[in-house]
Amino acid sequence: MASLKVFSVGRLAKYVTDSSMRTLKTNIYRTTVCKYSTEEKTAESDTSDKNLPSSIEECHKQIETLTSEVSTLKNNLKDYEDKYKRALADGENVRRRMLKQVEDAKSFAIQSFCKDLLDVADTLSAAAESVPEGVEGEGAPAALRSLRDGLRLTRAQLTQVFSRHGLVAVSPLREKFDPNLHEALFQQEVEGAEPGTVVAVSKVGYKLHERCVRPALVGVAKGSS
Repeated sequence: MASLKVFSVGRLAKYVTDSSMRTLKTNIYRTTVCKYSTEEKTAESDTSDKNLPSSIEECHKQIETLTSEVSTLKNNLKDYEDKYKRALADGENVRRRMLKQVEDAKSFAIQSFCKDLLDVADTLSAAAESVPEGVEGEGAPAALRSLRDGLRLTRAQLTQVFSRHGLVAVSPLREKFDPNLHEALFQQEVEGAEPGTVVAVSKVGYKLHERCVRPALVGVAKGSS
């Protein structure tokens, strides 16, 4: 019985001691945290107090300084925005020029080849026109008629090939003289023709996709002296 009382008293003493220690630790922690928070708030308030102007004059100076900085930033923003728009416009112009160059390269890649074929077309046209008109009758030689028909058919096929690739003949008879497409060989007075009108075509010209490949050699009417 005595030993049981001693054991109960010991457990009670241990419980009291543990409770006291926990309470002491809690109080110490709360005291430390409160002190740290108070010191931190005090430091922040001191810092904020230092940043605040102490007089109306300083307040006006700070307002002027901030206004000047805002104005500078706005000017810089406008400058950067203008440079950005200019850069976009330059990039778009470069892109359009590159596309135009690519399209021109595709369209006019055969220009040199077309120039070489123009002499062949001139020779073929001269050969077709050299056949006399008298071969239309039944008494004309069959070989001559076949030659005439073959030359005309070949010339028509060559013209179709030229048109398919954008090469068009320029025969400006009775049209206004255009220095971009025509080359004047001579001038003469022609009754009933306006000055500056093409009255004779010595050699047919050609243009490839609206670009002059070979100017037409023409004679131009001039006014009466």
